[in-house]
Amino acid sequence: MPSKRLNTFHVLFISLAVVAVGYVIRTPWLPIRRETKTSMGYLEDSLMNFTELTGKYGYISEEHHVITDDGYILTMFRIAKAKNCHKRKRSPPVLLMHGLLQSSDSWIDSGPNAGLAYLISDACYDLWLGNVRGNYYSRGHVHLNPDKDAEYWNFYIEEIGTYDVPAMIDYVLDYTGFKKLNYIGFSQGTGTFLVMCSERPEYCEKAQLLISLAPASRQFHTSSQIYRMLTQMFDRMESALSIYGVHEVFSKGEFSQEFVGFFCHLSVATQRLCETFLNLFEQVDSSHSGSITNQTTTVLFGHFPAGTSLHNMAWYGQSMTATRFRKFNHGKKKNLVVYGSEQPAAYNLSAMTVPVLCIYGNNDGLVDVKDVEWLMSKLPNVLESVKVEDPLWTHLDMTYSQYTVYTIFPKISEYLLKYTSA
Repeated sequence: MPSKRLNTFHVLFISLAVVAVGYVIRTPWLPIRRETKTSMGYLEDSLMNFTELTGKYGYISEEHHVITDDGYILTMFRIAKAKNCHKRKRSPPVLLMHGLLQSSDSWIDSGPNAGLAYLISDACYDLWLGNVRGNYYSRGHVHLNPDKDAEYWNFYIEEIGTYDVPAMIDYVLDYTGFKKLNYIGFSQGTGTFLVMCSERPEYCEKAQLLISLAPASRQFHTSSQIYRMLTQMFDRMESALSIYGVHEVFSKGEFSQEFVGFFCHLSVATQRLCETFLNLFEQVDSSHSGSITNQTTTVLFGHFPAGTSLHNMAWYGQSMTATRFRKFNHGKKKNLVVYGSEQPAAYNLSAMTVPVLCIYGNNDGLVDVKDVEWLMSKLPNVLESVKVEDPLWTHLDMTYSQYTVYTIFPKISEYLLKYTSA
């Protein structure tokens, strides 16, 4: 046990050091130019954006831009033509939402035989993929500059659920002419949908099915000590870091992301070390070796982490100690002003009336089984809650595993068919 704690401390220390250096050292050679990376032998897939990467494998994608009610400019992608769909698309459309520090790229990083975006579009669904504010696809605003205006980064899942998800739903429905869609959310992608239903319940009526993959709400039982300590550090130090101009964290193109992307492509040995780091970060009971291939690990670190706000990471730190799925805790004095009580208001989970299919893993170090079961007990319309049969299935397997087509996609396909017309 002392050895395990010591290893955790070392990894945490190195992680924080890399993050700190990323803010202290801002050299003119970051981000590294794409041409330079190509000459250094980076995997081509790790350097491509969504439309380029899907195009490489025979899929035609469109880029769309959405403006939220509070002025954020978001990028969405639509797979307009799938390689293996040769008939009319099913209806209604499907909106697929990524997790914390991810982007739409996370659904294609594992390749056309495993990435959920490929599998769903090949099944002839009209697939749309969102990108929430603050990731590298959605850093725009009608009048704020994310590189200069701290106000841009004053958001957490509250704003994502209140503004981003509704804006994307409206855009998809307006564009396609349907009244409802089916929604698939991974981790934060489910949490923000729940926020939307709590704060803007009229938008809950615009979805006819929620497929929830490893849903993140409260994270009271999270077993990953690295994740817990890192997010709680951000919570404790948010004010101090903000004074020094740190408002955005883990952004693509900054030192931490570029360092990991460089390290993971060097050799098979470093690829394996990066895979080991993913397992260590989740701090799972048993590693799921081979589930995320070495190539996928290299590709994903070309797109991950995708960036978010310091404030959002601080909220995740608070979720580790909360027994409810609640709003940001500003402290008793400010809570009285903001919420009218000394404690943060809880999100109204009973407002989430959309039928729910939940899929989760037994070996998830970030979203623990106990927290998933707690959440499902609070939702009024759970159709089925499914634990993946593979006992080693982890949190990140949901987006990056090579076994997706055999493990979670059959159940996803079953429910999409139930809520779809040909």
